[in-house]
Amino acid sequence: MPVRIRLRRVGKKKQPNYRLVVADSRAPRDGAFIETLGTYNPLTEPATIVINAERAKEWISKGAQPSDRARLILASQGVIDAPTLPKREKKKVEEPAAAAAPAAAAPAASPAAEEAPAEEAPAEEPAAE
Repeated sequence: MPVRIRLRRVGKKKQPNYRLVVADSRAPRDGAFIETLGTYNPLTEPATIVINAERAKEWISKGAQPSDRARLILASQGVIDAPTLPKREKKKVEEPAAAAAPAAAAPAASPAAEEAPAEEAPAEEPAAE
C-alpha cells in the first residue's frame, strides 16, 4: 500500500483551506485518509501553517512520500530539507525570462533607432562650426 502525504481540501467555495494528511495514494483527494498531520490556509498573509512535526517525520521515516506541494510546506516548517525543483519547473521559470531578454533587445536594435541618430548628427555638425 503506497502511502502519500498530501493536501486534502476543505472549506467553502472560493475559500480553500487544506489539511495535510497521510493517505493511500490510490484514494481520492478528499477521500479516505489515515491521519491528519496539520493544516494550511493560503488565504492569510502570510499563509498559516500548523504541522505536527514529530508525526510527519515518523511517517516519512516509514516511507510516506510527500506530494510536491506538501514537500514545499514541510520544508518551509523545517520538517524536511528544502526540495530541489524538478527539471520541468525550472524550464517554466527560465523560459519567460529568456523570452523577455530578446524582446527587450529587439526594439533597441531596430533600424529606425539607428537612423534617428544619423539624421541628428549632420544637424549638430553645422551648429558646432
